[in-house]
Amino acid sequence: MAADLSNLSMRGGVLVMKSVSLFLAGTRNSKRSSAQPAAKAAKPRRKKMSEQDIAYRCSMKILEAAKRDTLFTRSEIEALYKIFRRLVTTNKTKSSQGKIKSNANTPSIIGKPTNIQEGIDRIVFREILHNTFDIVAENMLMDRIFCVWDKANYGLITLEAWLHGLSLFLRGSTMRQIEFCFSVYDLNADGFITKDEMFQLLKNCLIKHPQEEDPDESVKDLVDIVMRKMDKDKDGKVSLEDFQGTVVEEPLLLEAFGKCLPSERSKNTFLSTLKA
Repeated sequence: MAADLSNLSMRGGVLVMKSVSLFLAGTRNSKRSSAQPAAKAAKPRRKKMSEQDIAYRCSMKILEAAKRDTLFTRSEIEALYKIFRRLVTTNKTKSSQGKIKSNANTPSIIGKPTNIQEGIDRIVFREILHNTFDIVAENMLMDRIFCVWDKANYGLITLEAWLHGLSLFLRGSTMRQIEFCFSVYDLNADGFITKDEMFQLLKNCLIKHPQEEDPDESVKDLVDIVMRKMDKDKDGKVSLEDFQGTVVEEPLLLEAFGKCLPSERSKNTFLSTLKA
């Protein structure tokens, strides 16, 4: 009898231990499951924007900013945008035919690669200056006008540069145009027009006579005259302040080193096309 009781006691102990083990295992599993965060519902994937969509949105932002930062009306900005798109399309067509190579993937003036996908290149821009705005100048001056418009050094006239450049060309104040001309003539963009820069700008403007032994001497004499006229503080170079003071006194000297602004006739003609 005592042996039977002992066996029952041992069996009961085993059953109790199994129950405890199962209870503890269940508790651990419940803690693990509660510690794990609930699976998040899968978010719907956003549709990737195409390059055309991105370009359109960027263009719309630029057009909105142009209403605030330029001297054009809303309808004029929209007309200028359409002209820009046509010019870009023409540029791309010529580029695909091998007639004009786009500068979009070439290093900029300061050697930094650009990310701009579209714009007006130097050749098309030069045609616009010549045919639309009656600007006839040497290649160096044409390139300088391009560089001043292309402030970001992209190697292309972007939509933003197009709108701001035309705003100055067509509606800019006298002081803004003085600053523009000075920037064009400041060949190395150091804030001064030096004798050397004057010489480079003027040497192709003067008519050279065959009988002259040294045509450059005439240019140097002219540079000396201009320097004495413009160098107000007598430091041997012309600053923006010097240039402004000179032009205010004698407005005809605004384009003293070469034509870089549109004629009044071309301005009026171009503006009339925006109203059509």
